[in-house]
Amino acid sequence: MTAENETLRWPTNLNRAAINQRLVHAREVAERDGMKEVAGFLANIENETPAHIAKGVMASLSWLEGKPELRAFTLQLEMVALNLKNLK
Repeated sequence: MTAENETLRWPTNLNRAAINQRLVHAREVAERDGMKEVAGFLANIENETPAHIAKGVMASLSWLEGKPELRAFTLQLEMVALNLKNLK
């Protein structure tokens, strides 16, 4: 996942559909890049409750902590984390 198309302004008003889209993409990248743990945290995430989604995102971020080589990927999940309050 690259940040080349992201702006400095992070959207803080993502709705559930936009959050799901980002999480599905993150899961696909995690699967492709061999991050089995993260892919597991995000498995079927688009069909889960807001609490379960938050748990999966936070578990993923915890796993990514201390891995600077995955910073672009981590930023994408951080953006989702900022929008968790919008899940309904």
